[in-house]
Amino acid sequence: MIDRPGIDRPGIDRLTVDLGSRSYDILIGRGLIAEAGRLMQPILRQKRAVIVTDENVARLHLEALERALGGAGIAADSFVLEAGEQTKSFAGLEGLISQLLESGIERRSTLVALGGGVVGDLTGFAAAIALRGIDFVQIPTTLLAQVDSSVGGKTGIDTPQGKNLVGAFHQPRLVLADTATLDTLPRREMLAGYAEVAKYGLIDDPGFFSWLEANGLDVIERVDGALRHAVLTSCRAKARIVAADEREQDARALLNLGHTFAHALEAECGFSDELLHGEAVAIGMVLAFELSARLGLAGIEDAARVQRHLASVGLPTSPTWIDGRDWSAERLIRHMGRDKKVKDGRIAFVLARGIGRAFFPGHAETDEIAALLETAIAA
Repeated sequence: MIDRPGIDRPGIDRLTVDLGSRSYDILIGRGLIAEAGRLMQPILRQKRAVIVTDENVARLHLEALERALGGAGIAADSFVLEAGEQTKSFAGLEGLISQLLESGIERRSTLVALGGGVVGDLTGFAAAIALRGIDFVQIPTTLLAQVDSSVGGKTGIDTPQGKNLVGAFHQPRLVLADTATLDTLPRREMLAGYAEVAKYGLIDDPGFFSWLEANGLDVIERVDGALRHAVLTSCRAKARIVAADEREQDARALLNLGHTFAHALEAECGFSDELLHGEAVAIGMVLAFELSARLGLAGIEDAARVQRHLASVGLPTSPTWIDGRDWSAERLIRHMGRDKKVKDGRIAFVLARGIGRAFFPGHAETDEIAALLETAIAA
């Protein structure tokens, strides 16, 4: 581990993703953007950073970050992207790489991803391939990014064939999760992030899921103690799983609970704001537990409990949540066939033997999947 003096202060929680010489810290607390210069200094290889953000986040947080870096003597360039999932594409990647190269980045330069999952995934992938790999820092500004996508080094872009099918594993040097950025997050985005929080309980922490059943609305309403506990518990779980299985050969696949269904739903919606990633994951987790129950792996009450809790906080639990869309089980299964987890031509799912007892790989016959989807579509 690299010694990072001056990081700790009251009000900052620090976790470490233990990857040997590539280990890095996740810092969680309010007001971290204002301290970003001080917190980043120990891991920078030159006193220059290139900030990548989107137009929505820029209006709220870019000036504060630039001021914090400047106050620490760190020169900063900033690139502001169009907001939205469509930016996470080959065209978006090409545009960002061109801007970075035009700006004169060097191999000792550091990119800073200031934003949600789209900005983090795209910036991380750019860092992985620009000059054959440069450093980057994650400053996630959505709940979903703070508890999931900013940690673990998965980077990538979407293609017409599916979500995140092109990318690289490239770990950040530091993650600064400033929970104050969630104060301005729309409720829909908070709910989308909450789906990923609930996922950690459903995978292997039934006690945490029970806690969420009692406190989930406080998390969504940003009650400080509840929100902090949820972010810290989620990041601790993610750090532990990534340290054990960095490149998703085994245990890390469990983090995809609900995602095989979710990515198919997102692809059918054209990766648009019609269905946010976290909303799709909520529906996908309900479907994964319902499939597990149909296969005799989990109890019907477990599946009902998952559906009941997610619905109680305001998350969608069925594709019919989207009015007017003509869903097709056949098309959804076709999307699933392009999923990264397909093995020997068979669709692989994260399934469960109960709440907190997820496993991978789980398989089902195509007619069983079709029957489940047709029931969900008709509901």
